[in-house]
Amino acid sequence: METLRGIVVVLHLLSFATLFGTWLAELVNKQQRITRPMQWGMVAALVTGLALAAPWGLDFDLNYVKLGIKLLVLVIIGAVLGIGGSRQRRHQNNLPILFWSIGLLTVLNTGIAVLV
Repeated sequence: METLRGIVVVLHLLSFATLFGTWLAELVNKQQRITRPMQWGMVAALVTGLALAAPWGLDFDLNYVKLGIKLLVLVIIGAVLGIGGSRQRRHQNNLPILFWSIGLLTVLNTGIAVLV
């Protein structure tokens, strides 16, 4: 069971890496677009995060405050991705604050996971 949980942790980290890596690639290319891999990374982070929050029967306590804050930040990232993607599909320019908030919120969520 511990091995399976470890695999889910790795997938969770990879999903955040996908989200942040795609954001960083857009930043370096000076595009500031919302892309599908960003959305896939966010959804994968949500699914694997929820799986990690489930009781695994292992002998450790979950920090529910931390999990709730991480979930709230991820929902906000999803909302920003949805708003930015919708603006792009309507051929409107994305506001820089939408693009930058995705990266900053992703770093915040990762920092909460590691430091708290």
